[in-house]
Amino acid sequence: MADIPAELRYTQEHEYVKGTDAPDVVQIGITDFAQGELGDVVYVELPTVGASFGSHDVFGTVEAVKAVSELFCPLAGEVVAVNERLDGEPSLVNTDPYGDGWMIKLRIAGGMDAAAELMDADAYKALIGG
Repeated sequence: MADIPAELRYTQEHEYVKGTDAPDVVQIGITDFAQGELGDVVYVELPTVGASFGSHDVFGTVEAVKAVSELFCPLAGEVVAVNERLDGEPSLVNTDPYGDGWMIKLRIAGGMDAAAELMDADAYKALIGG
């Protein structure tokens, strides 16, 4: 069974949104379910700090042994941090998707309040058949 933390918000494309200490910044990555479906992650392509994205825009790709998948931005905003550890340790996406395997931090208007439109943990569980 995939780990689905109750405090996060989720997309149908299997990204998660997690609040940070900064009220207008969220952390984004792929869910435990998504990393399990992909298999061993071997490469992650992420944007540069300062890049801006609209909601549902592609912000990068994740390459696994099984497949390459696009990463979709759950909310509109500006990238304020990129997890550079993934350059040398892409397997962090598999071993700790909600912690060390995060992908980008995004400055958004409204912070986690803006994420209210995304799925909560129960809705995401229903989506993946959990």
